Amino acid sequence: MKAISQNTYGGPDVLREVELDRPSPGPSEVLVRVRAAGMNPTDWKHRRFAGLLDRLPLVLGWDVSGVVEAVGMGVTLHKPGDEVFGMLPYPYGVGSFAEYVVAPARALVPKPEGIDHVQAGAIPLAALTAWQALVDAADVRPGQRVLVHAAAGGVGHLAVQIAKARGAHVIGTASAPKHAVLRELGADELVDYRTEDFTGVAPVDLVLDTLGGDTSVRSLEVLRPGGQLVSIAINATPADLYEKAAARGIRAYPLLVEADQQGMRAISDLITAGRLRAVVEATFPLEDAAKGHAVGDTGRVTGKIVLTVS
Repeated sequence: MKAISQNTYGGPDVLREVELDRPSPGPSEVLVRVRAAGMNPTDWKHRRFAGLLDRLPLVLGWDVSGVVEAVGMGVTLHKPGDEVFGMLPYPYGVGSFAEYVVAPARALVPKPEGIDHVQAGAIPLAALTAWQALVDAADVRPGQRVLVHAAAGGVGHLAVQIAKARGAHVIGTASAPKHAVLRELGADELVDYRTEDFTGVAPVDLVLDTLGGDTSVRSLEVLRPGGQLVSIAINATPADLYEKAAARGIRAYPLLVEADQQGMRAISDLITAGRLRAVVEATFPLEDAAKGHAVGDTGRVTGKIVLTVS
């Protein structure tokens, strides 16, 4: 099979198309013929340095949408020919930037019939991150005020929709040119971070921090006592954030996304109900993965970039 691999860390030019043996599914696993694989910031970060994966050569990619090719011993959830989507176990189950990938059967769910593989491939990791932060960790309730940083990003634009589907009042930070699409997705208030200070918004119940750094600490200023801050920017979160939060009566905690069948089923239900969709800024064929990474490196992507596999 064809795959996109790297033998060293660095810029997009380290990525190469290679021929690898097609894997075989083990017990409780399925082999998926990949049709689309979403790209995420964690992909370009792991391309640059070891991060959570200190192994080379490395085939990146956690998002996958495709067709079950074969099933391993004991699998009853899926059968060959089924269209499925999901996230490979993060971080060690990486490898969807290829024509085929093996995944735990319970990391995948049926692809909603109303969307194509590009849309399905764009969603899993970012949507699961948003779902686990907003629902599993923070239990967002109707009427609560939720501030989403980098609301037009991969996680952010899906978080806006999930929070809105939960009945929240959603505030997002994003540059002004991205406000129109965010309003279409359900954002109630928008702050242009280039010209406005987000600490000027009325107090909120929850902050989804996708940025870290000074943004994390300043976000405490807009949270009500008893409010919550969930940070997915774990490596960029100041060491004293949690102590400062506790002093203000705020619960703050980091979150690392996990493969989650229950979460994927809930996300699939939102898609089917028309409450959740991915904004796809660009698609690239598998062999042009380096071009997709170069776009990702700009840090200006609205929504997601997706690799397609013919």
